Amino acid sequence: MTTEVRSTSRLDSVLKRLRPIFENIAAGAVRREQDHTLPHAEVRQLVDAGFAALRVPTEYGGAGLSIPELAEVLVELAAADSNLPQIFRGHIAFVEDRLTAPVGHDRDRWLRRFAAGEIVGNAWSEVGQGALGVSQTTLDHNASGWTVNGRKFYTTGSIYADWIDVTARRSDGIDGTALVRASQPGVVVSDDWDGFGQQLTGTGTTTFTQATVDGENVFAFADRFRYQTALYQLVLLAVHAGIARAAERDTARDVHNRQRVYSHGSASLVREDPQIQAIVGEISSVAFVAHATVQRVADAIQRAYETSAQRGSADDDAANIAAEIASAQGQVVLSTLVPEATTRVFDTLGASAVSRAKGLDRHWRNARTVASHNPWIYKAKIVGDWTINQTPPPFIWEIGVRAPLTDASVSTQGAPQ
Repeated sequence: MTTEVRSTSRLDSVLKRLRPIFENIAAGAVRREQDHTLPHAEVRQLVDAGFAALRVPTEYGGAGLSIPELAEVLVELAAADSNLPQIFRGHIAFVEDRLTAPVGHDRDRWLRRFAAGEIVGNAWSEVGQGALGVSQTTLDHNASGWTVNGRKFYTTGSIYADWIDVTARRSDGIDGTALVRASQPGVVVSDDWDGFGQQLTGTGTTTFTQATVDGENVFAFADRFRYQTALYQLVLLAVHAGIARAAERDTARDVHNRQRVYSHGSASLVREDPQIQAIVGEISSVAFVAHATVQRVADAIQRAYETSAQRGSADDDAANIAAEIASAQGQVVLSTLVPEATTRVFDTLGASAVSRAKGLDRHWRNARTVASHNPWIYKAKIVGDWTINQTPPPFIWEIGVRAPLTDASVSTQGAPQ
């Protein structure tokens, strides 16, 4: 049973504080993309207004939002500029990891850092010919302490961050994570992401050369909160919902203001043309479905959060499976619906819609780029296997080069006859 997000005093308070910033962010979105101006100032405005601590409990200085309430804020921000929620994706996940950590000094220290405006970037993925499931980044310990060495790509948000959440292989073979101070000389973050969409997320290369790490900021990867993949995906679903809302907004505005008509159209004004109205209705309907999907997935993840203190219990297992399946179902649907809706924008306005000055193409480019994360085709298979066979979904996966199969390693067990 889904719970609709209704207006609450804490959510109202957050949105009242943030909406003027969202309006300012939206006003400059096209120009920033055209000039490739990274939104450092906009990120700082959000952080100064408490954005980094939306999930942090009020007793630590945060807003204390639930996951469904957080999702509402993310959709509104994405409608202003879809780059911004994705910039905070790694931060949102690490906040959640600390929220679900054992109560104590380590947890408290991080929650207070978030409330003070410190933010976290992400450095998990690697490119190149590394073996599947084996990190090429190392986390070593000696008499001087811990150091990280390696090269990461897709390090979304790290160019804006105070800390970087790095995955690495320890010398004892254990997969770990380390929170590295971004400002130290051993860390270099490059804005070399060349994707055609989400161009301002800072999704580029980060290099670590003898980067130092305090021992208290080294964690075992196996201890991470269980619903992290679903939460990461929820942020992207919220980005999709915001893009759909922005496409609806921009299309309705431009259609309403358009004066030129085609002689073979169906009305004397474009805004009165039933064919155009139907297309805008399609776009609006996708925006509606995208928002509803975000709400449903956020509800499922909230339940996983609520069972996190009973990690590994039957209730916790069920909640985490439900959250992972819900996020995958949402991804399968929105990865096709939203890019399609953002192409329909151009069916309403004719050739003038492709003007670079208008920047309407960014909606499709951004939606298509978001849809390329964690390819949805594999998620469709996972959902199908769960639906048919009740096979639990994988919660973590890797990317890399798989070792070639040898004759000795090939098994015919279960192969079709």
